[in-house]
Amino acid sequence: MNIETIHYLNIFLGIGAIILQFFSVITLALLFFGPKSNSFLDFVEKHFLIIGFLISLLASLFSLVYSEIIGFPPCELCWYQRVFIFPQVFIFGIALWEKDKKMIKYAFSLLSVGFVISVYQNFIYYFGNSSNVPCDASGISCYKHLVSEFGGYISIPMLCLTTFLALIVLLSVAHFYKKDNI
Repeated sequence: MNIETIHYLNIFLGIGAIILQFFSVITLALLFFGPKSNSFLDFVEKHFLIIGFLISLLASLFSLVYSEIIGFPPCELCWYQRVFIFPQVFIFGIALWEKDKKMIKYAFSLLSVGFVISVYQNFIYYFGNSSNVPCDASGISCYKHLVSEFGGYISIPMLCLTTFLALIVLLSVAHFYKKDNI
């Protein structure tokens, strides 16, 4: 892929990440501070399996596009996060096929671990220095800014954090919405 195509891909994914972040914040605000009945949350609760499947599928595909087609090697922390995001395609896919909403506890446990790793990686990426990066030993560093769009806000770690956050928010809506214990 040429540099211009990669730049447009980064812009496309960056806009998608910002939309998902906006979606996540609005959804959480409505879930915890909004009215008990809301048409937006009704829609999210009804379609969370297909939305989750699409988010996890696109995240997995574009992760592979970056590493296998563009040639950006994933660092050690990226590999750990892949361990927790790749199975989500199958968990959401099978749950969608079977119309099984009981998958929440299985998916949530994996997403939580991936989210913690992603928060750590983002902290290192945005606030750390090159001397304390944990994945320099492999020769591939989290500190290397391979994707930097919108003033450096959108990066590969931020794309991953956004994915984990959006999926956790979806599962939170499916689990907590219209329950008495909110």
